[in-house]
Amino acid sequence: MLRIYSLLLSLVSFLLPISGWFSKKMRLFVLGRKGLIKHIQTTRNPNDRIIWIHAASLGEYEQAIPVIHAIRKEYPTHKIWLTFFSPSGYEIKKDTNEVDYVSYLPIDTNKNAKKFIDALMPEVAIFVKYEIWPNFMHQLKKHNIPRILISALFRPNQSFFKNPNGFRTKALLLFNAIGVQNKESLELLKKIGYTHSIVSGDTRYDRVIEQTKRNNKLDFLEEFCSNARVCIVCGSTWGEDEEALLKYIQNCPTDIKFVIAPHQIQASRIEKFRNNIQKKSSLWSNYNSVELTGSSVFIIDTIGYLGRAYAYADIAYVGGAMGTTGLHNILEPATFGIPVLYGKNIDKHPEADDLANADAGFFVSNSEEVNQLLNKMVSDVVYRKEKGNNAQKFIQQQAGATEKSMQLLRKFIK
Repeated sequence: MLRIYSLLLSLVSFLLPISGWFSKKMRLFVLGRKGLIKHIQTTRNPNDRIIWIHAASLGEYEQAIPVIHAIRKEYPTHKIWLTFFSPSGYEIKKDTNEVDYVSYLPIDTNKNAKKFIDALMPEVAIFVKYEIWPNFMHQLKKHNIPRILISALFRPNQSFFKNPNGFRTKALLLFNAIGVQNKESLELLKKIGYTHSIVSGDTRYDRVIEQTKRNNKLDFLEEFCSNARVCIVCGSTWGEDEEALLKYIQNCPTDIKFVIAPHQIQASRIEKFRNNIQKKSSLWSNYNSVELTGSSVFIIDTIGYLGRAYAYADIAYVGGAMGTTGLHNILEPATFGIPVLYGKNIDKHPEADDLANADAGFFVSNSEEVNQLLNKMVSDVVYRKEKGNNAQKFIQQQAGATEKSMQLLRKFIK
């Protein structure tokens, strides 16, 4: 099956340039990998001691950041080479100063994997969550390079556990060590005979705790929220989220302010949403030219501010789970000690149930449920603060995954 898998990926690699004609994202996907091996060969200093960290996209990158910081502190002479699979991760973080080098990961054919490993020659390879590429795993093993998976999260319906003898399962078993997020994942690994695993937790908790210790001041939100009784920050929203919020936005008092950060910055969609709002709204892109205190809705039509925006929130709504695109980061607002609302389509996101069980996260499935909860939280300050305190306490209780992940790494980094 591994041979068939490799042949199929070789065919995909051949056809991908054609797809770039029709999709900007696929064009970036293809062009970003062009000349990659030569780039590594000419960029990498032969004396560098490389720690390779691979993240699929931005979510996995956020999980990797606390470990990256710890590696920087503990192994200052090593260089960190970060790879992404998705353009949405690479294009945003390609110039980050958190690491030494950033590149795409080639398509997982045996030929690509061999060329990549031969060129990079890392001292250790670290993968995040469930990024498991069979050909890369086999090439790393052939080169005797340690392989570690951090913040891993597994479910019974994944192919590793449905077909214990499959090539994906065999690739998973090639890891030297795995740190998993919960006991359920640990038990699943035991069932397929993997015993080099510990429950290390999810490094995202350490990441969001770090955010509270930073300077989160944003001048435009200082102005916008200056006369607000309650500020509701709605992060990573999609159309279905905004539709569910619209009724409450229209009918709530004017001293209830909304900050909305759409997941996709599309001018036409944002303008359509603004046209449906009967109250005054403002855009981040125009904030220098308008009086923000008179607006009820402020739309952040750019990226990079959401984590700090939550510091201004009394209540948060996080998008993605009202539809089927996938729940976005609910830990970012919870760390600031505020209650969090989100949809019910939370597959692959156990933290949503965990936050709800801590009496700090709240499921909503339509505008009526959004209205009911927001009315309760706005009118009952004691209730709102109690749920917010629950959120902050829950986040603090989950801290420590970075150190446990580092315990795994220390066994393999000299």
